[in-house]
Amino acid sequence: MVATLPDTLRLIVVPVFCWAAVRDVRTRRLPNRIWPPLYALGALVLCWEAVLLWPFAGLDGRLFLIRVAVSLFFVAPLAYAFWYLGAFGGADAKALIALAVLFPTFPTYTAAGVSVPLVETTLGVFSLTILTNTVLLGLAYPIWLAVSNLAAGHRSMTMFLARPVSTASLSDRHGRLFETTAGVTRHGLDLDALRMYLRWRGLTLAELRDDPERLRDPDSVAETFRPTDGGTHVGPATDGGQPAQSPGREAVGDGLTADGSADPPADGFDDPWAAAGFLEAVDHGAYGTDPETLRDGLEVVVYNDTVWVSPGMPFVVPMTAGLVVAVFYGDVLFAVLGLLGLV
Repeated sequence: MVATLPDTLRLIVVPVFCWAAVRDVRTRRLPNRIWPPLYALGALVLCWEAVLLWPFAGLDGRLFLIRVAVSLFFVAPLAYAFWYLGAFGGADAKALIALAVLFPTFPTYTAAGVSVPLVETTLGVFSLTILTNTVLLGLAYPIWLAVSNLAAGHRSMTMFLARPVSTASLSDRHGRLFETTAGVTRHGLDLDALRMYLRWRGLTLAELRDDPERLRDPDSVAETFRPTDGGTHVGPATDGGQPAQSPGREAVGDGLTADGSADPPADGFDDPWAAAGFLEAVDHGAYGTDPETLRDGLEVVVYNDTVWVSPGMPFVVPMTAGLVVAVFYGDVLFAVLGLLGLV
């Protein structure tokens, strides 16, 4: 293979992203230590190329500056904006920023007389090509989800966003419930929050389903445990960690209960399932879950053998596919637009 040394060094990112994609699918967790070395490598090769093109007097030098500016001051901030607006996870944003630093310009690799990428864009910002490839490839996931649901006989708009699974399998799944006791919702209980709750109480999902009437009573909470972060890779469904202080569930003033409701629920408990107590214990840091969402999700999982779950797809997965396609083929969107005569 023939390539410049900076472009050869950039290939290191491909196996790193492949590993990250596999780990993200399995655990929905990526360690922060992945990204600083990639940022450092990107800065190194960027400075290397800048030195070679100094003082940027010719066309190549000016194009280099424009492409670097678009990648660093548009693509990278776009990743942060997506994270800030909730469209990205933190790891997804860090991954896209790494690609913006590493690939501001199109690399070139030649092997057996063939040069890749095959399709380059007029603008020539490679990180933007990776992003557009990622979006296009990401559209395949809801289509696959719909096809698999259709094959199983499930026909509704829900089939593009969720799938029915065995409730007993939730302890090992990622995503969020796509239903409540009132019907379909896109804001159901996060399964990581469910695992946190179970670990906090020292229960398995099976134990919760076997005795819901007793466990709904907040007074059934005695000893509590470390909830972890809810990841499936952390440990068993019941954490069995060090006991934690059980929070009180007394009134907090003005006649309000701990979850802020003015009147006890119809079942007579101030805090059914000790949901507010759990969130107080974890400082309300359970993936945006509030007491009502947690209670409703628990009602869904204890009384239904099958539930609809939106599994989601870690954005690093289509991003990795977009990177590989970009390296070997180039810009898919630009190629399609070219076939249509639009570019």
